[in-house]
Amino acid sequence: MSQWMKYYFYVKNFALVANEEEGQGLAEYGLIIALVAVIAIAGVTAFGTDISAFLTGLSAQLGF
Repeated sequence: MSQWMKYYFYVKNFALVANEEEGQGLAEYGLIIALVAVIAIAGVTAFGTDISAFLTGLSAQLGF
């Protein structure tokens, strides 16, 4: 097989792989999950003591 044909098949296969978007979708889901995790951590950090005090008061009212 000539060098030209090897190059042709390499470029053709690379173009086919580059058009697939499965990896791209997986990366986007990963970024969304990371963003949700950052927001959840920020929320717990900002409101953690308030939430804890609320739940403590609620449990005291309910008798737990």
